[in-house]
Amino acid sequence: MRTEKKHEKKEIKETPKKEVALKEKKTEKNIKGIKRIAGKDVSGDYPLPKALFRVRGIGKNLSVIVAKILAQRLGIQKNIQVGDLNDEQIEMIDKILLDMGRYGLPEFMLNRRKDYLDGGNKHVIMNDLIFANKQDIDREKNIYTWKGYRHAYGQKVRGQKTKNSGRVGMTVGVLRKAILAQTKSAAATQTRASTAKPEIITKSTEKK
Repeated sequence: MRTEKKHEKKEIKETPKKEVALKEKKTEKNIKGIKRIAGKDVSGDYPLPKALFRVRGIGKNLSVIVAKILAQRLGIQKNIQVGDLNDEQIEMIDKILLDMGRYGLPEFMLNRRKDYLDGGNKHVIMNDLIFANKQDIDREKNIYTWKGYRHAYGQKVRGQKTKNSGRVGMTVGVLRKAILAQTKSAAATQTRASTAKPEIITKSTEKK
């Protein structure tokens, strides 16, 4: 009986170690490193549409369409894991992403249609998108349009309500209380000045 109990205890102790070892082997197989797509570091376990969604300027719907275009151009699966791509394929992906308008992307999905500078249709991503947005805002400010005015004062630009959200600085209630307190203090000083009696100088005081 004692020997059986000892064997049972040994089995109980050994099973967790085997499970941990199996889990470690599975994780080692799944790790595929980090790949860089359009200047963005992406985990190798991500499928292609999810990896494209991480790039600034590519939304969820656009990532699916771009993945289909890349699959047709490169001859790969649209849901391939990024870690399975080689360096040449990633270079081709970067080239296509930087000029998506030429590779069959629909015009209505481009984010810079009829650009202000060159009048062309293009899709801008990553740092180019940040720079383009900054240039647009600065141009509106310099022209002093209504949008530029709102941008300059940090207010909502697209007609949103500003009573509850979008407040800048002190809230309206606090400002009203401060203004009321100032007006009351000013009125009190005026009433004191008007009710104060003028000093009468008598002859006796003048002789002294």
